[in-house]
Amino acid sequence: VLEYLDPGERGENISYWRSTTDNNSDYSEDELLTKKGRARSLRPIDEFFMVMCRLRQGFPEDHLAQLFNVSASTVSRIIITWVNFMFFKFGQINIWPSRKVIDTTMPEAFKGKYKSTRVIIDCTEVRCQMPSSLQWNGELFSSYKNHTTLKGLVGISPGGAVTFISQLYTGSISDREIVRRSGFLDLPFDDKDSIMADKGFTIQDLLPLGVSLNLPPFLGASSQMAAEDVVKTQEIASLRIHVEHAINKIKNFHIWDRVVPLHQMGIVNQMW
Repeated sequence: VLEYLDPGERGENISYWRSTTDNNSDYSEDELLTKKGRARSLRPIDEFFMVMCRLRQGFPEDHLAQLFNVSASTVSRIIITWVNFMFFKFGQINIWPSRKVIDTTMPEAFKGKYKSTRVIIDCTEVRCQMPSSLQWNGELFSSYKNHTTLKGLVGISPGGAVTFISQLYTGSISDREIVRRSGFLDLPFDDKDSIMADKGFTIQDLLPLGVSLNLPPFLGASSQMAAEDVVKTQEIASLRIHVEHAINKIKNFHIWDRVVPLHQMGIVNQMW
């Protein structure tokens, strides 16, 4: 019978299996000690904790390497593995609620004029490192942020739960185009649903049949907005603020506070 011998018991960095009950064996103990392979530097729970430190607090990989007493390459490998694992696990969860759930959790503020609201959408951007390619730099550059960015579409229910998150696109993409590409329009809407958004989302012609759009009124050619339009703008703004709160909760994962390096572009969508 072979017994697993923890590396700590031998003061070594490798794991062994040791014979414990076969006293009649013709093999010596040294011959029965065989290298099982390179031992994990950290327990899985510690690896997961490291990844959450990276995502939630935004700790640099070099800092994590010092904290966990491993090499920077090990930190990078652990983060890539865990982020992909969590993406495949959590990405299968359906977060788009039914109309019944929306109605059940509908706040009082929506039940008057905007009870048909199914989702409130808005875009947000995260800064990324400037690439050397002029073409790629032009696609990533956002005139709104005056920086190279990645842009994503976020949707929430009237109750405040995040119900849609797109992948990240280059920062130069328009709000209309990101709605068209993101798969948002393929979600199961009901007749007479409505979508609440900002003025930049001129997507009425893209919406499924029976779905309407609530936008703040445009000033147009008039020099002054009508009184009823002012009231409507204030009403929509007071309700749309909830999607900005939801985006701020996402940005509380402080990995998005700093510039996303180019070497993380391969897993940036999984992290997002």
